[in-house]
Amino acid sequence: MRAGRLLVQITAYYLVIAVGIYLALKIWPELRGYLPIGGVEQLISQPSKNPLEASEAVRAAHVANFGQSVFWLVVAIIAAIIVSLPVSWVYMAVRGGDEYDQSLVNTIIVLPMVVTGIVIIVQNSLALAFALAGIAGAVRFRNSLKSSGDALFILMSVAIGLSAGIGAAELAAVISVAFNYCFAMLWITEYGERQGMKRFLADYDGIDTAAPPEPEKKKA
Repeated sequence: MRAGRLLVQITAYYLVIAVGIYLALKIWPELRGYLPIGGVEQLISQPSKNPLEASEAVRAAHVANFGQSVFWLVVAIIAAIIVSLPVSWVYMAVRGGDEYDQSLVNTIIVLPMVVTGIVIIVQNSLALAFALAGIAGAVRFRNSLKSSGDALFILMSVAIGLSAGIGAAELAAVISVAFNYCFAMLWITEYGERQGMKRFLADYDGIDTAAPPEPEKKKA
């Protein structure tokens, strides 16, 4: 039941968002030029450039003043939150017991916003990029992840933030859909489960084959 509810929840969520965006662009077709979308098309179609030069993907077609720039940034951050939200649902569903980490759930939602802002800050300045790396290196992060699988959720959050920051919110949506359904299917099928293994995903079928059999009690 939990798996069915999760699949229905994320499917309905994506459908509502997709229909809402489709209708909005149908009613206001000129709105597309003010949104952080289309970056994938530019990244794929543009010729190879000097890696030290800034990418053109982050520039929206009709953003030309302060108000439009703020609108673009707000939409990019909201898009990052919207896309990362179902990722947190998947984590909460597939992780359980002592391995569950509430701070990681919060990180999955907040980190894409931070990365979006960072990408916009450094995308036109190599000096700022090196300065940011130096600042990050000076900060000591003491919280280690409980499992290597949790790192996938962190990488997913970073990917969402990067996509939104370069104006490719559609890329963030696609990788979010693929990531969530992939993890849901791995959880449902219990792919790779072995007796005596260290479990990463919560038990799905209620039969904990990872635990060794209990020893028989001797009769008095």
